[in-house]
Amino acid sequence: MKTQHDIAFEPIEVMNRFSDGLLRDHVNYCYSHSPFYRGLFDTVRLKPEDIQGRDDLVKLPVTSKESLEQRIDDFLCVSPKRIVDVCQTSGTTGVPLNVMQTQDDLERVGYNEEISFRAAGMSADDRVMIACTLGRCFMAGLAYFEGVRRLGAMAIRAGSGNKAILAQSIALHQPTVIICVPSQALVMGQALMERGVDPADTNVRMIICIGEPIRREDLRYSHLGQRLQDMWRCTLIGTYASTEMATSFTDCTAGLGGHFHPELIVVEILDELGNPVEPGQPGEIIVTPLQVTGMPLIRYCTGDIAVCHIEPCLCGRNSFRLGPIIGRKQQKLKIRGTTVYPTAIYTVLQEYESIKNYYVEVFSDFELSESLRVTVGVTSPETFNGDILAEKIRGYIRIKPEVVVTSIAQVAARTTQEDKRKPVLFFDMRANACK
Repeated sequence: MKTQHDIAFEPIEVMNRFSDGLLRDHVNYCYSHSPFYRGLFDTVRLKPEDIQGRDDLVKLPVTSKESLEQRIDDFLCVSPKRIVDVCQTSGTTGVPLNVMQTQDDLERVGYNEEISFRAAGMSADDRVMIACTLGRCFMAGLAYFEGVRRLGAMAIRAGSGNKAILAQSIALHQPTVIICVPSQALVMGQALMERGVDPADTNVRMIICIGEPIRREDLRYSHLGQRLQDMWRCTLIGTYASTEMATSFTDCTAGLGGHFHPELIVVEILDELGNPVEPGQPGEIIVTPLQVTGMPLIRYCTGDIAVCHIEPCLCGRNSFRLGPIIGRKQQKLKIRGTTVYPTAIYTVLQEYESIKNYYVEVFSDFELSESLRVTVGVTSPETFNGDILAEKIRGYIRIKPEVVVTSIAQVAARTTQEDKRKPVLFFDMRANACK
């Protein structure tokens, strides 16, 4: 690992020079070891020396998820004997992908989480409950464990069990930090209250929130984040990551977006035409993870839409920050002239404690005409007013969807799929939907 002490506190020009040096090393490595990228460079008639810094990356085409799916073996840069771990993507929006890691890659992942946790205010004195899956080739659980271990804190590998088991683990192990999906933190808190325990009276001082955003685009708490804050009354830390990028963007205590790690990743934010957007404007996150040896990537399209913030952070770090995910490029909807992302609808649904699960469907009856259906699973379907919910959604996204109210079990039967690690919340029924 090529790192520099507290590089995030250096002036942005110093960080960029350091990162550009690592980028040149990365491009040379990919050209020398990756069949895919050697072929790409040769096709566009470029040499590694043509990429001297981040501004030169536009000379190269982006790497799509489809390329990774179709030519996965051509991305492997080392002998299979050097692979020590196999991670698998969630497959939520496509085919699950196997990501091969070397020992150096595992060290890199652990380093990423260690410095992220330190920025969030975690220390060696903490007792950290990891309430997510550590098995099933899941990258995140392994990464969190490695980060906690490197930090010198105590790791409590509780896993993603049922709420009673997790509540029991909190009572038994007295964690000071919990790493979990925000909605799971709500369930754990409710389980504690059923036992007569106020979550705010436990030792938990921080929750690292994974998998779901807890803040709005303006960085204020979403309704989900506010519900967590009211319940636990502790520090909430938002994160964003993916298996392919092997890097996380984690809030510091200021809560102003997830910090980039300039020694680990180069990030571009591009519009629909592939052009860089101005800071503060939304676009697709394109990543080049640095210092990866097993399956390195250049200009990988995440499909996620977010905003980059460049002003200095209150914590003193000068590294850029990524705002909450606004939506997925593949799920962008244009309905009667209005742009809608399903995540905006999810934000409204999270305001209702009686709504336990849900999914969104989009249909196209004919060209340029799309319609939305929102199906919610509630505790008492017979008394829930779907029309009031539809009007509330219209007030938020300017479009009134069809709302179907049903049982929690029926929604779970649709959203839980054996080949998917996460519940499927969006179904694109349009004739031209991406498969």
